[in-house]
Amino acid sequence: MAYIIKPLVTEKMTGITEKQNKFGFIVRPDANKIEIKKEVEALYNVSVVAVNTCNYAGKRKSRYTRAGLIRGQKNAFKKAIVTLKEGETIDFYSNI
Repeated sequence: MAYIIKPLVTEKMTGITEKQNKFGFIVRPDANKIEIKKEVEALYNVSVVAVNTCNYAGKRKSRYTRAGLIRGQKNAFKKAIVTLKEGETIDFYSNI
């Protein structure tokens, strides 16, 4: 099954990647660490040392506009931070 939804390419995650060889992914909420590890190893041909996961709740947002108050909610998601073996890396930009 496809547990990885998309890679996290943010300024903060790029800084962590350069210093600590860790890569971030948005994953499905029902994915566990073992499944994430297997899928990253299969997709990117690297060896994974550790996987850390974080669940984020959806936050309520509101803003004032000319038409009145608009309310909504951001989506809940699960983030996985994958630590790779020394010397290995993932290039997210190779297939652009």
